[in-house]
Amino acid sequence: MNRLKEASSPYLLQHRDNPVHWWEWGPEALAEARRLDKPILISIGYAACHWCHVMAHESFEDPDVAAVMNELFVNIKVDREERPDVDHVYMSALHLLGEPGGWPLTMFLTPEGEPFWGGTYFPKEARFGRPGFVGVLREISRLYHAEPERVLKNRDALKQHQTDRSDGGTLGPDDLDRMGLRLSELIDTENGGLQGAPKFPNPPILEYLYRYAGRTGDQEAKRRFLLTLERMALGGIRDHLGGGFARYSVDERWLVPHFEKMLYDNAQLLELYALGFAETGRALFRDAAEGIVTWLDREMTTPEGAFASSLDADSEGEEGRFYVWSLGEIRDVLGAEDAAFFARVYDISEEGNWEGTNIPNRLISGEAPSAVEERLATMRENLLEQRASRVRPGLDDKVLADWNGLMIASLVRASPLLDRPEWIALASRAYRFVAESMSRNGSLGHSWRGGALIFPGFALDHSAMMRAALALYEVTSEPAYLRDAQIWRDGLLSEFMIEETGCLAMTARGADPLVVRPQPTHDDAVPNANGVFAEALVRLAQITETQDDLQRASEILSQLVGIARSAPLGHTSILNALDLHLRGLSILVTGNNAQDLFETALQVPYPDRSVRRLREDETLDENHPAGALASSGMDAQALVCASMRCSLPVTEADGLKAQVAEMLMPVQGHDPASGH
Repeated sequence: MNRLKEASSPYLLQHRDNPVHWWEWGPEALAEARRLDKPILISIGYAACHWCHVMAHESFEDPDVAAVMNELFVNIKVDREERPDVDHVYMSALHLLGEPGGWPLTMFLTPEGEPFWGGTYFPKEARFGRPGFVGVLREISRLYHAEPERVLKNRDALKQHQTDRSDGGTLGPDDLDRMGLRLSELIDTENGGLQGAPKFPNPPILEYLYRYAGRTGDQEAKRRFLLTLERMALGGIRDHLGGGFARYSVDERWLVPHFEKMLYDNAQLLELYALGFAETGRALFRDAAEGIVTWLDREMTTPEGAFASSLDADSEGEEGRFYVWSLGEIRDVLGAEDAAFFARVYDISEEGNWEGTNIPNRLISGEAPSAVEERLATMRENLLEQRASRVRPGLDDKVLADWNGLMIASLVRASPLLDRPEWIALASRAYRFVAESMSRNGSLGHSWRGGALIFPGFALDHSAMMRAALALYEVTSEPAYLRDAQIWRDGLLSEFMIEETGCLAMTARGADPLVVRPQPTHDDAVPNANGVFAEALVRLAQITETQDDLQRASEILSQLVGIARSAPLGHTSILNALDLHLRGLSILVTGNNAQDLFETALQVPYPDRSVRRLREDETLDENHPAGALASSGMDAQALVCASMRCSLPVTEADGLKAQVAEMLMPVQGHDPASGH
């Protein structure tokens, strides 16, 4: 065994028997490189990564390749999910070299940890225009020792670029509308999603499209938002038997998934499908959302009640083997008549729809009447039971605070829209585990597995859990959730905020230093910490209506939207927070016997509102715009507030719905192209 035998990460443990002398990331590994005057090879991946497995089997498990690695380099293996800060620094360097990103990430560093060259997957032998891995190793080592000036030139250029930052001014409502119109025009009008392939769900972008359509009344933008949800729900990217969605589709039709399933994708898609159902009442959207939670509860919930990270794409050495079917297998389970019916609906054939086998999908057949859907549901249950006997893909059961925070908030937001109150219990149990078992002195760790905690956590851990706490506060009115949100807000401001830029760094002040302290603002597969924090600050300000919270949210948004302006498509989480700030409603429910009003308030979709129910022992801030209109001791009433002004109280659910609809009504005659 190498030094990975003591790791907690399932990904690192996959490599503990490699003949490569792997180190975990840390100062000891860098010190060893300095002692030996060897460059560092850092290999970054994650447990569900298909091409990471391929490179491992080809090269890292080969004694001859490992011997070259051990002779020429100090080799470090990193789980990108466990150390997103390390991954960000070196992935950014790869992009600056003009290379497309991806995993496995293979970077070459000086003994100080400074990047000077890299790539992603390297085949063992040269092919398809890609150099062979051993040849790359020997040439990089030669350059490091024989031509150090070239290494230093690359190092210095990368380091300079990684510390550069440019801001681009401010944004207002008209800017949001113009960008929304441009985004709508980028959507594939036949298949939904951004045009081309591969197709990723891009949830923050879809939320921005939804917000734009609601704000302006642009019916074509709304159609494209709903089309995207529809095609994904019908496509092979969705697991039609077991629920949940794969990471992305390799084709433009959403047919062929990259079969890994990630917690963060499904967290973000859950709330979008809840929005789609609230907008249309379509069973397709309800079933997609409920399927995510069914999968989450069945396969992804740990014994402690938190949520695991991912399911592998591979099983038995093949990508997707667990999920695909032959027509013969379908017949064996369902019998000839039902199999023929199922095959027509789910695109199952003798020749297959992917590499000689079949990915169940409904891109051709579409939705069916409810009686047909009931018959299909029984068939799916039988096939799912049979599928459970197959060799399962690997489960990465580490608990990540940020991804759990995303799922907790999503469960809470989707619950009232789909009338699934039991999802609140699922969310609160996971929340308790993260808040209690992954916390030290008010700060969160990042990754927990088997009692081992990666600490301190990152900015997204604290901002995602702050948002989750506020979501739970809105539906439960429990003060403890509000206090947690305020504690994590204060920690983000004191430990992560960079005063000179007004942005959050990924890492806390006391964390082990990297070659640069990363402070990214753009969204990746998950929304950026700055965007999540901005939204949480806006929601906190809407809930409390205190001057301090309102001012803080406004100041941080002012800084962030200037950055977002230069590349809006990469910063939609920030733009979504700005939309909530400019347009979102704060609904205050007070008085006795107010449950009906409270439930009505929660059914207003989450992008448009924050909700607070005033408890008997609570009072409002002295500057709250509701002022003397609200009192916990009065009869049930609700007030809808925006821009430090509140409506007159309403006492009936229908009156509250009418008040909200009036205040959210799009501007008539609005032309996003002109800004008027």
